[in-house]
Amino acid sequence: MQNTLPFLDVLIVGAGISGVGCAYHIQKKCPDLSYTIIEARADLGGTWDLFKYPGIRSDSDLFTFGYDFKPWKEKKAIADGRSIKAYVEETVNENGIKENIRFRTRVIDIDWQGDKQYWLVTLKSEQSEHTEQVATRWVFNASGYYRYDKGYTPDFKGQSAFKGKIVHPQHWPEDLEYQGKRVVVIGSGATAVTLVPALAQTAAHVTMLQRTPSYVLPVPVEDPVAKYLRAWFNDNIAFNAARRFNIAKQRWVYAFCQRFPKRARKIIRSLNVKMLPEGYPVDTHFNPPYNPWEQRLCAVPGGDLFESISKEKASIETDTIATFTETGIKLDSGKHIEADIIVTATGLNLLPLGGLIPKIDGEAVKLPECITYKGMLLSGVPNFAIAVGYTASSWTLKIGLLCEHFTRLLNHMNKRGFTQCTPIAEPDMETQPLLNFGAGYIQRSLDKLPRQGTRYPWSMSFNYAEDVKIFRKGRVDDPALKFEKRHEKRA
Repeated sequence: MQNTLPFLDVLIVGAGISGVGCAYHIQKKCPDLSYTIIEARADLGGTWDLFKYPGIRSDSDLFTFGYDFKPWKEKKAIADGRSIKAYVEETVNENGIKENIRFRTRVIDIDWQGDKQYWLVTLKSEQSEHTEQVATRWVFNASGYYRYDKGYTPDFKGQSAFKGKIVHPQHWPEDLEYQGKRVVVIGSGATAVTLVPALAQTAAHVTMLQRTPSYVLPVPVEDPVAKYLRAWFNDNIAFNAARRFNIAKQRWVYAFCQRFPKRARKIIRSLNVKMLPEGYPVDTHFNPPYNPWEQRLCAVPGGDLFESISKEKASIETDTIATFTETGIKLDSGKHIEADIIVTATGLNLLPLGGLIPKIDGEAVKLPECITYKGMLLSGVPNFAIAVGYTASSWTLKIGLLCEHFTRLLNHMNKRGFTQCTPIAEPDMETQPLLNFGAGYIQRSLDKLPRQGTRYPWSMSFNYAEDVKIFRKGRVDDPALKFEKRHEKRA
């Protein structure tokens, strides 16, 4: 190997909210270590730079979705995509992180060199297609979990016959004119319930066409705890209090739904009834066949979806599609929905590790055979961390704790002179799917994901209070980890 090969302590893949958070923690807690963020896109923000569809917003409050080290100061608790991206940009600028980001560069290969104990990483410029190699002691994969280049759309019968425009939210055309148009949004998840009220503001009419209803829960536009405390205290105090309150609320709501699913269903239904016109068929359009929190609840700030329905700017059809026609969609019930634009809010394509498959001495790692250690390392794979968050609360609550534990692990290794850390799973360990979650894009890809064990430290925890103890205060020199010192001097 050439002596001039650039060498890093940590290479972070992805400049989204997770990658930026990891960079902050490394700078803060491991100031002597070098790192670089590799970002394939031309700008930072990840999801919040990619999605441009009308109304794009978080489905978790920013007091818990945001960083614990940077207070969320906006009034809206459920924030729009532009505000979230600006928040990430502020974090980058305030902490001098941008100088460590390489944009329009893609990681196309990572190969662990067993004799040298580092990752040989091949990078490719998205502009010039020039490739180069760097060496890094650690890789932290924060590239997300779905395909950026293509969303999921089923093959609909007769799709080619439709004379209007068909759009997937992941690839929203900036010049799409929907004002005064008849729009059909296929889907019932967070994207659909966000799109419908946003489009309904200027469209002639918007129909949300769903095969299966989702639980839709109205939430306040402005967080009541933060609103009250901001009148008396500074932003930091208000943020910290609102964050703690919302963390506890998320856990309480999830636990209540798990323990008392019938009561939870009745409560959600009663809220829906209050928000909709008298006599509305709630049990047809807002009555999922599964229990609350078997899939994510869809939060609608200020009940904007219900308001659009009440004003007759939007409507819901719960049915299955027989075929697309020249002028719309024919349902299996025989009804025809006229449309000028059809939006396929039908989900994502999962892409484990952003499509980056690690190799060890040239041999590709078989991800389904790997077991996750504390949800952040992979069995048998040295010096490789992944960012997997919560599914039953704010995704990034878990990511923040993982980043803290990651820096504790790095400091432990440096202090004791360790170069390599590899999780070693017990032979014939009982395993289960990595994510026990009913969303379609998860279920379609379970066979491509790593798995989790049935007990600690190989099981995925979804309890924030327990994870705080594990990741912030728990031991990093776990017996399940094999630590090794340098085999030989780096060339």
